[in-house]
Amino acid sequence: MAQTRKASRFIVPVAVAGVAAATIGLVPALAASGDPDLPEITAQQLIEKIAASDTQTLSGTFKVSTDLGLPLDGLASGLASGLGGGGGGPASADPTEKLTQLLSGSHTLRVAADGPERQKLTLLDGSDEYSLIHNGDDVWAYDSKSNEVFHEKAPAGEGPSRAPEGDAELPGTPKQLADEVLKAAGDTTSITVDGTAKVAGRDAYQLVIKPKQSGSTVASVKIAVDAANGTPLKFTLASVEGGKPVVDAGFTKVDFSKPAASDFAFKAPEGAKVTEGAAEKAAEEAEGAKENPFGDELPGGLGEAFGLGAGSGEGGVNVIGEGWTTIAKLDTGAPAPKTDEAPKEVQGLLDSLGDKVSGKFGSGTVFKTKLVNALLTDDGRVYVGAVTKDALVNAANADK
Repeated sequence: MAQTRKASRFIVPVAVAGVAAATIGLVPALAASGDPDLPEITAQQLIEKIAASDTQTLSGTFKVSTDLGLPLDGLASGLASGLGGGGGGPASADPTEKLTQLLSGSHTLRVAADGPERQKLTLLDGSDEYSLIHNGDDVWAYDSKSNEVFHEKAPAGEGPSRAPEGDAELPGTPKQLADEVLKAAGDTTSITVDGTAKVAGRDAYQLVIKPKQSGSTVASVKIAVDAANGTPLKFTLASVEGGKPVVDAGFTKVDFSKPAASDFAFKAPEGAKVTEGAAEKAAEEAEGAKENPFGDELPGGLGEAFGLGAGSGEGGVNVIGEGWTTIAKLDTGAPAPKTDEAPKEVQGLLDSLGDKVSGKFGSGTVFKTKLVNALLTDDGRVYVGAVTKDALVNAANADK
């Protein structure tokens, strides 16, 4: 049962959170009137320009807006809190909890970077500030609202956007995000240059990436690339549903000169509660050992026998399709809860989030956002991906 909870927590919410968490180094830029007149450039040349970019130093301000299309205000924030952990989870200054606020709404951030050893990110929410500082072997996080500090040692080269240990590293800068998108592009992708723009006072080319496949929820990915140094300045992810972009992120001010060393210095304020990440992790591991003395894998292949394997089969994850229409399938082995037995208020919430569907696979509910959709069948299978409702139903029918 614990493994089922762990797997479902990974599949559905992380798929949604991945995009927002990856935009930590991005934001919606302010475009000036009139597009700059720049020399023509091909998509291949612009991709090469991004790849050759070696921006080591910068400082500036950016904004990030995320709109997953959830019908209730604050629901995305609720998902974010769940991802950060619950039930006595991480300290409020822990980055794994705090930065998931970027899952919803609009946020203003300040950023500074001086090579791979020093970066600083400050999230501004009204009069409160949350700062994340990587300076050499130390990562510090400070939440002014709670007056709490989180600290842990980090290997050199791992900045404040690094993922928690055991998870895949999330892109943390505009260039890293652009690199990930371009690396994933193949025969299923169209890449073109669509004019120019003015971003944070800089001349930029517009690189547009679109799926060739039908069935994806992604309409396009647009990356504004600095014409002088190849640094991505703005990232916009649009949904086939239209309306506001799912992610609109870009610099509003940017300076590529070297920040002052004092920008990365940190000392815990007097009276602040300081949590050491290593001590917290050891406590979590000890608690986990009580629940499962064998760890994540049982000896002698017993994990596979009891459906706890990480591969295919019950309790595992299968991948269906490729490219933009990739779907992950999880077989929980347990019937879906009967929502008609839930209180009316809960039924209303579920109805607003999901659509009842049926087909050769049987029946189930599609829970939807503007980017990631998930089909939960009545017999306990889960299909999830950045694909449309029809694509999920078709995949379930073909898989039956």
